[in-house]
Amino acid sequence: MVTHVRAEAQGDERGALLSFLAEQRGGIRRAVLGLTDEQASARPSASELSLAGLVKHVAEVEQGWVARAKGESPAVKRDESNWHECFTLAEGETLAGQLAYWERVAAETEEFVRSVPSLDDTFPLPNDPWFPPDDRVSVRWLCLHLIRETARHAGHADIVRESLDGKTAFELVALEQAG
Repeated sequence: MVTHVRAEAQGDERGALLSFLAEQRGGIRRAVLGLTDEQASARPSASELSLAGLVKHVAEVEQGWVARAKGESPAVKRDESNWHECFTLAEGETLAGQLAYWERVAAETEEFVRSVPSLDDTFPLPNDPWFPPDDRVSVRWLCLHLIRETARHAGHADIVRESLDGKTAFELVALEQAG
């Protein structure tokens, strides 16, 4: 469910982008309110998607993209051999732990976006077959990509949560506001 994003300060494009990203993160966080690790790991459809898996995935993706923009390697290297692991909690991982990790990643994202000299600064895309070779993207592109990625999965999270226990985004917003 989309919630209202407050208007940015005049001329604060970074603040606007970060606010829209935070709004979409909130949609996923609300989708896991009140769930146990077992409930959050349930897959109520033919899909492999679970709410815990979505939280883990978006945290890893966000961290990885910001690391690339900084010229660093992602904390977790994913390829065909282990891609499936980014959508499930591994032994010893918990929903609470993934949410805490994502909170740290979000803070690092905000710090990075606010610290770059310009949203027009660029960095190279990964050398993956689905990206054009030797292409570069801007920090603005990074922000928009993270908003798109997170929003896509926030929609998935709404559907998975409603499939688990019938709670809709409207109920979850009310639960969040009450809690």
